[in-house]
Amino acid sequence: MKLLLRWLASAAALLAVSYLVPGVVVTGFVTALLAALVIGLVNATIGAVVKFFTTPLRWLTLGLLTLVINAIMFWLAAEFVDGFATEGVGPTFIGALLYGILAGLIGGLLGGRKK
Repeated sequence: MKLLLRWLASAAALLAVSYLVPGVVVTGFVTALLAALVIGLVNATIGAVVKFFTTPLRWLTLGLLTLVINAIMFWLAAEFVDGFATEGVGPTFIGALLYGILAGLIGGLLGGRKK
């Protein structure tokens, strides 16, 4: 149940990002649901591998490379989903950053992970 709530919340966060950031386009809620699913899958697979292999570089950049990796994963998800697009480097970077912040806030409101 909590996974479903987080998925819906991520889709809502993505719709908010498309409303707040010119250059990030989401055509509807169904598209936002699909895009949120793809963003999660891309981050869990490709993103995890890239972050693992770039760990020394991320340490050297004090974690700033993580922002770039997240923007690339956001753009990659946009390439897979029709109706979800990013137009340029700036909107992609800002959209990924804002999406991460909103998804984190919503996840915190829904309840953190149990240890």
